[in-house]
Amino acid sequence: MRAVLFLLFPTLLVTPAAAQSPPAGFAEAWARVARAYDALLEREQIGGSSLAFFQNGRELAFETRGLADEASGRPVDRNTIFHWASITKTFTAIALLQLRDRGLLGLDDPIVDHVPELKKVYSEDGAVERVTLRHLLSHSGGFRSATWPWGGDEPWHPFEPTEWAQLVAMFPYTRVEFEPGSRWQYSNPGLVFLGRVIETTSGEDYEAFMVKRVLRPLGMERSYFDLTPPDLLPDRSNNYFVRDGERLANGLDFDTGITVSNGGLNAPIPDMARYLAFLAGTPPDERAAGVLPRETLLEMWRPQIRIGEEDALEQSMGLGFFLPTVDGHTYVGHTGTQLGFLSFFYLDPETGAAAIAVFNTDGRGATPRPSADRARRELREHLFREIFPLFRDGPAGR
Repeated sequence: MRAVLFLLFPTLLVTPAAAQSPPAGFAEAWARVARAYDALLEREQIGGSSLAFFQNGRELAFETRGLADEASGRPVDRNTIFHWASITKTFTAIALLQLRDRGLLGLDDPIVDHVPELKKVYSEDGAVERVTLRHLLSHSGGFRSATWPWGGDEPWHPFEPTEWAQLVAMFPYTRVEFEPGSRWQYSNPGLVFLGRVIETTSGEDYEAFMVKRVLRPLGMERSYFDLTPPDLLPDRSNNYFVRDGERLANGLDFDTGITVSNGGLNAPIPDMARYLAFLAGTPPDERAAGVLPRETLLEMWRPQIRIGEEDALEQSMGLGFFLPTVDGHTYVGHTGTQLGFLSFFYLDPETGAAAIAVFNTDGRGATPRPSADRARRELREHLFREIFPLFRDGPAGR
């Protein structure tokens, strides 16, 4: 595959700091990363992917590779809509902090005050009564990792539970596994419960609230949850599993059901770039700036609990965001994994530099097998070692 590098003028409204040129050595370093990216995609048999880099809302590099849909031969391009899986959790966290800032809830509220059905969960010494919204945002509430641990592998089963009542029926068979706040354990159900809080507090369906209060204010006009609107289907990426050397399609659409707040977002990278610009402190316009005050975002990026080494990085957990530390420098980010889609984004809050990548293929079946997660970790390592430091050390840094 051939490396493609685009160095562009700003397409978003940015601050004067963002109008600076990329730091010295960026083009050469990016060319090396692009070659490594090509090699990783080929080695892990990944069918389609995108990789981009920004500073303060300005696009510095945008790579596309392979096919969004093999059956039609449609290539990945700038308009391709990918599924972002657990990166959705960061949007859910922002929505919850909006409600906090409006005085409608407190982060240290017990979750049972907002979701009383959780009182049916088993816990020793009434621990479920001590689980707070803050614990769930920082994955320290004591709930299990998996959303749906009891089967679900028959072809006629829904992809995820579709109704709140299905989760409530599981609560008597669910337990709080450790004292809330005592340690970290990634929990998909915890974010589902927070999605429920958004609905009961706002009086709106999660998807409607998110579109009106987050996606559209950020200018993410081609972003949505779950099933694809017909007019956007021509840009939707399929996703694939590689089994015994054969790439098998999982289908253009799937419904994350009641777990949408945990992992239901679909968006093209240019829409995600608007999100990264907002996180970097250079929102595209005043409406986007109003999504959440800067001081609230900075609050979300304060460590709440130490994770230790997770996913090959030394990390802490903020409120909805991972805080990895590389060579003594702390970044903000999240990963996503669902079906054949794997993704990440990372932002350096000090310089506004941000990277985002997504793959539409993963390995399944016999070992050894292709692994998009392995490609994701190695690509991230290249970015942390070769690209991000340029913005701290070079003239483009703040």
